[in-house]
Amino acid sequence: MTEVSETPLPGLGVRYEFKTKGGSRIGVIHRSGGRQDLIVYDADDPDSASALVSLDEGDSRTLAELLGSSRVVEDLGRLQQRIEGLAIDWLPLPERGPFNDGTIGDTQARTRTGVSIVAVVRGDEPIPAPGPSQPLADGDTLVVVGTPRGIAKLAELLRTG
Repeated sequence: MTEVSETPLPGLGVRYEFKTKGGSRIGVIHRSGGRQDLIVYDADDPDSASALVSLDEGDSRTLAELLGSSRVVEDLGRLQQRIEGLAIDWLPLPERGPFNDGTIGDTQARTRTGVSIVAVVRGDEPIPAPGPSQPLADGDTLVVVGTPRGIAKLAELLRTG
C-alpha cells in the first residue's frame, strides 16, 4: 500500500501527500470549511505545484466516485475528532446568513445549542478564543466544539436564525 503523509495546517486544515508508482507527487488539502485542493507537484521542484485544482464538496465526491473509492478518509477524520460524544467541526457561515453582520453573542450558540465557538477563521487567518463581541462576516468559518446533535442544531441556526 502507498505511504500517505499527513501534515496539520493550523487554521487551514490538513494536507495529505503521496508519491505515485510512476514517481509523481500528489497532494490533497482538506480545508476546514469543506473545500479541498488537489495538488500535482512539479517534478523538477518538489516545493512547487504544477497544477492546483480547488474542489467543493460535490466535486470531491464526484472525483472520489470516478476513482472508485469510498469516503473512508473523510469518515476516519471525523471519527478522530470525536472524543466520547464530543465533536469538533468547521461551520462556514452561509452567504447572506442571518448573523453575518452580527456578533458571536447574537447567535446565542451556547445557550441555544450547547455548542461553543472556539475560533473564527477569516480567510486564512484564525481568530482563536473569540469573545461574544467578535464580529461575524460573509466568508467566515466557525470552529465549534459540542455534541454532534448540538453542532447540527447550530448549523441550522446559522442558516435560518
